Amino acid sequence: MFQLFSSVSQGMFLVDLRGRIVWVNEGYQRFFPDLGLTSVDQFVGRTVEEVIPNTGMRRVLETGQPVLIDLLTNRAGTFVVSRIPLRDDAGKVIGAIGIVLFDHPETTLQPLISKFALLQRDLDDARRELAAQRSQQLRGAGAGDRRTKYTFASFVGSSPAATEVKRQARRAAQSASPVLLLGETGTGKELLAHAIHAASNRASGPFVGVNIAAVPDTLLEAEFFGVAPGAYTGADRKGRDGKFKLADGGTLFLDEIGDMPASLQAKLLRALQEGEIEPLGSNQLVPFDVRVVAATSRDLPALVREGRFREDLFYRLHVLPVRVPPLRERPGDIPALVEVLGEDLALRNGTAPPELLPDALALLAGQPWRGNIRELRNVLEQAAMRSDSQSIDAEQLRMILREAGVEPAAPVPEATVTGGAAPGQDSLLRPLAVQVAELERRAIAAAMAAHGGNKLATARQLGISRATLYGRLENPE
Repeated sequence: MFQLFSSVSQGMFLVDLRGRIVWVNEGYQRFFPDLGLTSVDQFVGRTVEEVIPNTGMRRVLETGQPVLIDLLTNRAGTFVVSRIPLRDDAGKVIGAIGIVLFDHPETTLQPLISKFALLQRDLDDARRELAAQRSQQLRGAGAGDRRTKYTFASFVGSSPAATEVKRQARRAAQSASPVLLLGETGTGKELLAHAIHAASNRASGPFVGVNIAAVPDTLLEAEFFGVAPGAYTGADRKGRDGKFKLADGGTLFLDEIGDMPASLQAKLLRALQEGEIEPLGSNQLVPFDVRVVAATSRDLPALVREGRFREDLFYRLHVLPVRVPPLRERPGDIPALVEVLGEDLALRNGTAPPELLPDALALLAGQPWRGNIRELRNVLEQAAMRSDSQSIDAEQLRMILREAGVEPAAPVPEATVTGGAAPGQDSLLRPLAVQVAELERRAIAAAMAAHGGNKLATARQLGISRATLYGRLENPE
């Protein structure tokens, strides 16, 4: 057994009860140069702590408990190791054996490490969100509270498309450059803006958002840059800070940036370039320090071509673009979203959460969802309020969709949504055009997710033109 361990491991050594190394195999000697050693004589006879930094071998000798799998990192690298106590016939510990199982875990165990890291990040996000909610409940949420409401754990979904957008947004959070969130209405762009702020080094600063489409054009300049005392008749004598000043030291979220009037675009560009603003009615420049996250459901490149959005402002904002996928590109996330939305509705209304039957989930997964998650929530709320039973089936949902002027699309096979077996013969007894459309929709969604939303790469992989791809995305049914 001893010879077997020595031959199959990446390296092995023995220590006595005092922690002194008494033997080392040839495999372990290749780590000597990185440990600052040149010969076996410099290794054997010394205590394990002297020659192997960060080792946990001493604890094994003291407790007699093995450590079967551990990660050891020191100047020689990162290793997956085992430490096993050696005992005499009476069961008394007389030494220990150290085994290097893998010397490049970042390559050998990459799938496992990546999955663990993703789970750990989501767990950390959830813990931060719960802590923030508890703190807010204890403190009482005041009107002036400008902390974030969401973290990445709030973005529900584990589909390839959802995972990719969270990966891109996490990377963007670590940068100081502007972020531009692109996506249809109701996809969760505002939620991601909050999450990016919460994961950035500005998380302790304010998060200030302004929906440009909701503010009259005549008030936008004052909303952004503030108003000097007595700037015009009826103005506050003390003046009023604008969003840039309120967000100083934190993040400014510019929602629906594509709806900004041309008259204000030049002033916004200058503010972003110079890092200073001039309040309305003042001739004093006020410096600010904000990180800008913008979002839009509009086609900004098209607006630039039409002359309705400044090209220089577009490039100023389009530094870290993140495309937020529509719900129809991640049907596998429907069950998780239904569960979260149902629990939220139940909490708000003081009722039990609705239970959707498998055929209802399959129907929801096959819809185009023009309003995305916002539309899904509306349908669920209507179904919960109008149902005499806690259980909701597909027919109830079809009725709600038709009343809203939406002709229900064919459901996705139930096994696809619930994770069961492959669809049987019955699922094939439907119009061929419907089945082809479903397959095409899933293929486009998978390709878009694989290429991070890059339409040119997606079209090339699918063997279609960009014009055809745009047409399919706009008219998926």
